[in-house]
Amino acid sequence: MFQVELSRQTQTLSVVLEEILTSPIMWFFCALIPCLLIVRLNASIPDGVAVLPAPQNLSVQSTNMKHLLTWSPVIVPGEIIYYFVEYQGEYESLYMSHIWIPSSWCSPTEGPACDITDDITATVPYNLRVRATLGSQTSAWSTLQHPFNRNSTILTPPVMEVTKDGFHLVIKLEDLGPQFEFLVAYWRREPDAKEHVKVVRSRGIPVHLETMEPGAAYCVKVRTFVKAIGRHSPFSQAECVKVQGEALPLALALFAFFGFTLMLVVMPLSVWKMGRLLRYSCCPVVVLPDTLKITNSPQKLISCRKEEVEACATAVLSSEEPFRSWI
Repeated sequence: MFQVELSRQTQTLSVVLEEILTSPIMWFFCALIPCLLIVRLNASIPDGVAVLPAPQNLSVQSTNMKHLLTWSPVIVPGEIIYYFVEYQGEYESLYMSHIWIPSSWCSPTEGPACDITDDITATVPYNLRVRATLGSQTSAWSTLQHPFNRNSTILTPPVMEVTKDGFHLVIKLEDLGPQFEFLVAYWRREPDAKEHVKVVRSRGIPVHLETMEPGAAYCVKVRTFVKAIGRHSPFSQAECVKVQGEALPLALALFAFFGFTLMLVVMPLSVWKMGRLLRYSCCPVVVLPDTLKITNSPQKLISCRKEEVEACATAVLSSEEPFRSWI
């Protein structure tokens, strides 16, 4: 009896399933289920998330402490894509709950590259990530595969200009930034010459190295040193300059000596002469003519003058008598 009852229930279930599978209504509901799932999935995704493709191929190119993050651009025909760059240093990762900080110059940026030099301020690993945006649409974040540390930067020899200023050896170095020091090596080009090393911190201005001897050649090479990462670049190729063989002419030296001696003699004479001229101009000395000089005593001069006056008066009176008689 039990087997007969089970057989009947099985046949009934088979008939019901056959009717369900062949029913048009059931086929309609089966076709509608995927659509409902898609609508549900779209409703569960926040606005602007995971619509654009994420940037790919993130990499950092670092030379002489200049760091550039690059990636493959996201292409949307006829549209301008903007990118946002964020970084996370060791401090943010360990002590600030893994927060991400927007880049100083690249939030947002149009091009597929970002100068992150100002963001990398410590010699620790940095995580970097980028995402694309188009209006309200935003891609997922793409993260740099391996953290970047600035101690991996490539240091190259600096550009230098070696010149001579008379008998002075002068060098001018390119400006690579405040973190760089320059180790300048220079020597006289001769067998067993001693190499001198000078640390230069001035950038972009000429620096005097040594006073050169006439007829000798001097060579210079330089490399950089970055204290923040404890590394230095290779030395540059040596550049040499030569001073002309002739020394300072003897005639010119003698002329300079005699000119100096003459100046020592002429200067005092000139000062003395100018003093006399100024004295004569300001306080002149009056010299009487000889005719006005008194050579006799004053009493004798008075007596002589009295006799001369009386004689002159007599002569005048004598000359007036004929004139009166004529009248």
